[in-house]
Amino acid sequence: MFIPSQEILAKVEVLADLEKDVEQLMESHEAKRILWFPSDLLAPAPDTDPDLHVKQLRERARGISMPARVALALNTLTEEGLPHFHRLLATYLGGDTFWAKWNNLWTAEEDRHGAILHDYAHDSRILDNPVLERMQFEYLKAGFEPEWDKDPYRVFVYTSLQERATQVSHANTGKLASEYEPLIGVVLSNVAKEEARHYVFYREIFQRVMERDPSNAMISAAHVMPSIDMPGLNMPHFREMADVIRRAGIYGPREYIKIVEDLIKFWALDKVEGLNEAGKKAQEKIMGITQRLTRIADAMETRSKTKTFQFQVAFAREFAME
Repeated sequence: MFIPSQEILAKVEVLADLEKDVEQLMESHEAKRILWFPSDLLAPAPDTDPDLHVKQLRERARGISMPARVALALNTLTEEGLPHFHRLLATYLGGDTFWAKWNNLWTAEEDRHGAILHDYAHDSRILDNPVLERMQFEYLKAGFEPEWDKDPYRVFVYTSLQERATQVSHANTGKLASEYEPLIGVVLSNVAKEEARHYVFYREIFQRVMERDPSNAMISAAHVMPSIDMPGLNMPHFREMADVIRRAGIYGPREYIKIVEDLIKFWALDKVEGLNEAGKKAQEKIMGITQRLTRIADAMETRSKTKTFQFQVAFAREFAME
């Protein structure tokens, strides 16, 4: 059983102090949101024969490339990991609070992402759906126990980074896959826009944490920002699939560097003053992150050679990538 330390309890108190902020951010979020459902986006046009609609979809989808199919599989499974994240957030957000109301709202919105991608995969037949479903089962069974889940501040650093990362991945996958099949572009555009709104919420929350507890917030940011494990880390064949989306230019170290740079700038981490010694060391560490990540990306690209891939979820069709 996890027993929180006094330090963590103090951080939870800071989150409790943000209740009014959460209420205001939720109101702003819902005012700007256009709520859609999978049936809205996947339904045939009025007066269109449903069977013909599906047949035409499958014909168009045949042109979707193997890297785009792998990216869609990875994105779908990532979204289907929602139960892990609801649990991790609920650990610190209490019962009858605006925090809990946000977690429930966020969960309801995120649930539609996995649903629509799963429905699209079923209708289009671009993936081997029984294999996809087994992968989802194994992923959820394996669990997700990141180190940052024992620190409420780290949770919001991670969610800021991860929501932006999923936004980028969905948007870039949509661009690649919609070359032949425009419907998936519409689907992923809507999912990406919602991830962007979630990103805005979480980065604003951490900004307000920084204002109240700058040293501890900086330490938490320095712990998470150098590298993040994406939610699908424990799913079968994750690293190979992640290599495919990196090579396809969908998401990889270069995209992560840009995300880190944007958040350093938004949170003005280089300008925070009044830090204790540990906070100053954390700030110094953060300022060196992008340079370190760039060296890693350079080395990865230098060593990268043409490689052949094959995934059961994509019908075991072999393909090569530079």
